[in-house]
Amino acid sequence: MHFSLTGILLGAAVFVTASSTPCHSQSIAGDGVVSLDSCRAMAVRNNKQMRIAAERIKAAGYQKKEAFAAYLPAIDFAGGYTYNQKSISVFDSDQYLPVKTFDGNGYAFNLVTGPDGTPIKGPGGQYVPKEVAWLPKDALSYDIHNVFFGAVTLTQPVYMGGKIVAMNKITKYAEELARSLHASGAEDVIYAVDAAYWQVVSLEAKRQLAVSYVALLDTLHRQVKAMVDVGVATKADQLSVDVKLNSANVDLTKVENGLVLSRMALAELCGLPVDTEMRLADEGSPEVDMTPVATNYDMKDVYVNRPDLHALEMGRKITHEQSKVALSSMLPNLAVVGAYSFSNPNMFNGFEKRFNGAFSIGAVLKIPLWHWGGNYNKYRAAKTQTTIMDLQIEDAKELINLQVSQAAFKTNEAMKTYIATRSNIASADENLRSAQLAFKEGVATSDNVMEAQTAWLKAHSENVDAEIDVNLCRVYLSKVLGTMDYNYTVKE
Repeated sequence: MHFSLTGILLGAAVFVTASSTPCHSQSIAGDGVVSLDSCRAMAVRNNKQMRIAAERIKAAGYQKKEAFAAYLPAIDFAGGYTYNQKSISVFDSDQYLPVKTFDGNGYAFNLVTGPDGTPIKGPGGQYVPKEVAWLPKDALSYDIHNVFFGAVTLTQPVYMGGKIVAMNKITKYAEELARSLHASGAEDVIYAVDAAYWQVVSLEAKRQLAVSYVALLDTLHRQVKAMVDVGVATKADQLSVDVKLNSANVDLTKVENGLVLSRMALAELCGLPVDTEMRLADEGSPEVDMTPVATNYDMKDVYVNRPDLHALEMGRKITHEQSKVALSSMLPNLAVVGAYSFSNPNMFNGFEKRFNGAFSIGAVLKIPLWHWGGNYNKYRAAKTQTTIMDLQIEDAKELINLQVSQAAFKTNEAMKTYIATRSNIASADENLRSAQLAFKEGVATSDNVMEAQTAWLKAHSENVDAEIDVNLCRVYLSKVLGTMDYNYTVKE
């Protein structure tokens, strides 16, 4: 009978990493033993995507503080310098302005008169004043070649259509969203680490089984060889055992290679160099939690505990507040503005070539009147996004219900399978003992012994798979229930 040991020993596919150069290494305990919790902590701490998610939490916190600053008055300074080619002059030439004198009845122009007392007109047809006020052109000419100016302004929003309040809520929800995504990412990393960890434990157990299986075949090989020497067995019997022994050695090599690759994959997930020597705490004696698994759960509690669903809830709240921001574009905006403006030269006291300024205060009111429906359609589009998020949340809840039901069912089935494999081990051990005893007494052939050995190997290998499956199913169940625990905080 031909039996492929590789399929039993390797089981699930070995995780192979494409990267061989991690960013930095972590120290391992002096005895080289690493627990599952230690692997989880290292993986969460060193995973690049987790570190990116942590930085996004910090960025969201800064944006939250930025949004709050919009409630407070803004103080700004603006200044400048201008060089002008020419000076300016109010007049193009000297000016002569007629003056009035008091004649007893009132003020009247003092005009030049002829012998008969009639005012005389000049060449342009204008009466000629007897007295004028002289305004030289230079008196109203100003040097503006070099002009310095500046202003300190204070702007206090009074009513912005609800935009500031909405933006503060958006940034608050965005920070919670970033934390939920970080928690969800941590669960994914932990589940990947657990799968790699138990893969190593499984392959190590199967390596030990393969070693024991090779030892059994080697003992049988020596026994058959001795029987051939005394003529109670044929050369064909020996060749059959030799083929089986060689196949077992080849499969042992494959398992050892798979174990090396699995250790590399686990080290890479933990952020360690792939050649890190570490021994897992559960190697050789994995613990199986046989606590009964519930079949019904309060889905309201599950919804509250799921970080990915919480992230969707925060996304919905953000879209709701974004619709308020869009609505604010259709509402009045009012702000109080104060300023201190100064310049050099200044005209507060004549035309002086020195700095001088003055305070001013006022209000700015903006009322949107007509934009051809642009702002309203923007608001309607934002409301549509909220509806989309509602549908996504409902779809996610239905998927979560299915995940919880399937995870609970698979966990219970894995526990039943594990109990069955434990019973099979006792039968396989007794079957092997009986076959070996019958072979020594000459009432069984070497083929009977090899069949019993194969059954023994299969039973123990299936038991290892069942142990690992129970652990992984429980981890996945905690993931879908949102109860997975890990120790990791984001540094502010």
